[in-house]
Order: sequence, then C-alpha cells, then structure tokens
Amino acid sequence: MSEQPDPANHARQQLEPAAADAVRAYAARTRESADRLAAVLEDIAANGLPPAEDCTPWEELREAHLSRLAAQRPAVA
Repeated sequence: MSEQPDPANHARQQLEPAAADAVRAYAARTRESADRLAAVLEDIAANGLPPAEDCTPWEELREAHLSRLAAQRPAVA
C-alpha cells in the first residue's frame, strides 16, 4: 500500500496574485476551446459530417500550426 500524505494535515499554498490571474486566464482559454469543440461535435451529431470538399486537409492544418509555433520560437544561431 502506498504512503499517501493526508490532505487534511497539509495547508494549501496560496498563489501570488499574478500567478492566480494567469491560472484563471488559462482556465478561461481552456473552457473556451472545450466549448468550441463541443459545439462542433454537437453540429456533427445533429447534421452529419460536412462534405470533404468543404474541409481543410489535415496536412495544411499541420503546416499552418507548425508555422505558428516556429514564429513564436526565437531563432537559434
């Protein structure tokens, strides 16, 4: 049996106000993304899949995402 610390015996460490704000902002962004995904899935459930001609190929989506990531990363000499 593993030795798990008893949560009742440990006080929670409070975050600095800036860190707490950052966590709340991350939670809000995550919630928005989940809501968008849920809306898309509900639309698919109600109306079926869209025609392939109206969809963006995954390769294009991947390349666009990789380009965004590369733009965020500083260049290495």
